[in-house]
Amino acid sequence: MLENFRDEEPQRIVSIAGRIMSLRRMGKASFCHVQDFQGRIQVYMRKDDLGAMYDAFKLLDIGDIIGVKGYVFRTKMGEVSVHAQELVLLTKSLRPLPIVKEKTDEAGNKVVFDPFADKELRYRQRYVDLVVNPAIRETFVKRSLLLRTIRTFLDRRDYLEVETPILQPIYGGASARPFMTHHNTLDMQLYLRIADELYLKKLIVGGFDGVYEISKDFRNEGMDRTHNPEFTMMELYVAYRDYRWMMELVEQMVYEVALALNGSAEVKLGEHTIDFMPPWKRISMFDVIQEYTGRALRGMDEAQLRSVAKELDVDLAPSIGPGKIVDEIFSVKVQQHLIQPTFITDYPLEMSPLAKIHRSEAGLVERFEGMVNGQEICNAFSELNDPLDQRGRFEEQMKLRDRGDDEAQVMDEDFLRSLEYGMPPTAGLGIGIDRLTMLMTNNDSIRDVIFFPQMKAEH
Repeated sequence: MLENFRDEEPQRIVSIAGRIMSLRRMGKASFCHVQDFQGRIQVYMRKDDLGAMYDAFKLLDIGDIIGVKGYVFRTKMGEVSVHAQELVLLTKSLRPLPIVKEKTDEAGNKVVFDPFADKELRYRQRYVDLVVNPAIRETFVKRSLLLRTIRTFLDRRDYLEVETPILQPIYGGASARPFMTHHNTLDMQLYLRIADELYLKKLIVGGFDGVYEISKDFRNEGMDRTHNPEFTMMELYVAYRDYRWMMELVEQMVYEVALALNGSAEVKLGEHTIDFMPPWKRISMFDVIQEYTGRALRGMDEAQLRSVAKELDVDLAPSIGPGKIVDEIFSVKVQQHLIQPTFITDYPLEMSPLAKIHRSEAGLVERFEGMVNGQEICNAFSELNDPLDQRGRFEEQMKLRDRGDDEAQVMDEDFLRSLEYGMPPTAGLGIGIDRLTMLMTNNDSIRDVIFFPQMKAEH
């Protein structure tokens, strides 16, 4: 690397290429800084060395991409530079870059002028954002490392990475509105997947002991700082395991991700320091609601739950049932308080149509969600493998759809048929990769961890 150059080294000839980020023209000698993915280096040019090429240099602008051949030296100011002997224009930039200006004050602090900081412009023109704000790249380098760490963690356990359909005749595996499209040859309506769950569980039926998929999912829902209509999920299904076992796997996996990305189990996130060291706190949904609201909701019917929600100033749609009411109370009154990693366990049956009935608590299912910094990062079940119970759950979901809940799940006869062949007891998990990346890189918006987030049409 050129930054390791030592003055006592023999003259080293190098060839470099990159984008011009600064220019200083001074008659018969000039300087510029050239930037590539690795960083910036100064280039020194003299007319005596370059001849006609030096005259052509006068026509170059900030943003142009050039190639330089020359030898490495250190300037009187101590900066490692390349003394150009050959120079060639590789790409001409036709638009001026919004260059960020910097200087160092008397105290040695770096002062930035005219930063390219407009959020909407940065998201729309990520290619410019990455050029003029190179520190942004670190977020996406860490995102790539996060994915490699998760794959390595799962591959070490001999779980098989698979691929399942994006275009599906029936959307399922989650409660969400889908995107629809039409296949001309088959003359049929198809949906972009909202989850991978049902296809992955069919593979468990087929005899695989552990399968996972890292994939794009699509939900036709609102957009905010934690929701983008296109997002990345990792889903894992392991036979002969349950949700308690899955909690231990999740906390160990996320702990290893924190170590890989930040070198510590403690991660700075805004004003908080999040400690991912296992074990994480575990508390049931009803208990945590009682802890933060003082209301014991267990055993209440829909009318009673609606009354409590009204007292707590929680707005409810008339179409939702008792389970969703509990979830709304939790979301509005509790979730924002869960800063340190916490597993919320044992959800109402109605809001978890794919989870197994709790082994000891009537009306609940064996489910947990991982909460960090007031947001959900994962969702997991002891998977329901009773086809008769599953059919009844789908039927209840269809009743909710009839009431106007357009996020309720739909009947999937092929999935039910697969369960009728027998699925072993299985633990299932979904982790939101975008949200986990937000936590690990100290970003508070999902748009900051997606290269090209969805935006309104540009006019």
